[in-house]
Amino acid sequence: MPVGMFLRSPYEATHIADPTGVLSLDAYIAASGKRFSKPIDLTSFVEYGRWYQQHGVPDLDPRQINRIERMATGFQLTAGDGEILTASRVVVATGIAPFAWRPAEFNGLSPSLVSHSCDHKDLGVFAGKKVLVVGGGQSSLESAALLHEAGTGVEVIVRAPQVRWLRWRKRMRRLGRPIERLLYSPRDVGPAGMSQLTARPDLLRLLPRPTQDWVGRRAIRPAGAHWLIDRLRSVTIRTGLHPLSGTPNGKQLRVRFNDGSEQMADHLLFATGYRVDLAKYPFLAPQLVREIEQINGYPRLEPGLESSVPGLHFLGAPAAWSFGPVARFISGTFYSAQALTRVVAAGP
Repeated sequence: MPVGMFLRSPYEATHIADPTGVLSLDAYIAASGKRFSKPIDLTSFVEYGRWYQQHGVPDLDPRQINRIERMATGFQLTAGDGEILTASRVVVATGIAPFAWRPAEFNGLSPSLVSHSCDHKDLGVFAGKKVLVVGGGQSSLESAALLHEAGTGVEVIVRAPQVRWLRWRKRMRRLGRPIERLLYSPRDVGPAGMSQLTARPDLLRLLPRPTQDWVGRRAIRPAGAHWLIDRLRSVTIRTGLHPLSGTPNGKQLRVRFNDGSEQMADHLLFATGYRVDLAKYPFLAPQLVREIEQINGYPRLEPGLESSVPGLHFLGAPAAWSFGPVARFISGTFYSAQALTRVVAAGP
């Protein structure tokens, strides 16, 4: 996430799970004396995450793991410095960066002309330029707000016929805290009512597969936080449109759209989300990837978030097909960590 962004999740859905609650946001605030903005800004959350790590898991090995291979009795891991490690279990919890998605038609173009939103730490580098931002979700809309505020000429290109804004939660609060708690789980994934279901992955898994898939799509469909509306009032948002191709023209890019129109821009920024594909994890040996039972790039996981390869577990977004959309978010650590621990503690 670029500097200046805020988390879309509310305060109660932004605690990182720990067994006793001593590493919650509340505990961090009490220990540090700091206060969080509403919404929570990225810098403050990163500071909280580092505090959590220092107090909860201080003995980290910071080396990169370049390769994981399956052996007869477990796994062999090759560290960045060449050391070989062995383990009976491996838990992959390495985030979504390798899964950044954009249309293949733009893959061969220079990064100076085309990039993904996850490629940038500071959108201020585009000040004074013309940037087209593609996508209708939080990443796209907030990127556009930051670009506009940095002095960039920015337009947002949205495939959907309209932009969805998350305003129902704000309206629901007017009905009172008890009603809000009844309709929304503290995990805060999905709309009213559905939020309670997504917060209970073991219950969600009992539903027919088509229903699970529908819940997964509905709970995380592209939308923007209501607090972005005012920040984007001066930004042009074009709906029902998506880019088909881009052709370099000097230092600019000529972008052709599905309606036949064309537009010149200094940069095309895709904020088009992520598509899980285990084969894109560079550290997984190809043979190991082939041994993992998959559905459209997602591993099929059993209790404890364990794959079809015994002892190999996946947390985060790769677990979403098996355990629902809450697995994608920080609030999902409350389920995932406990489910994993139960299986590991039970032994082989």
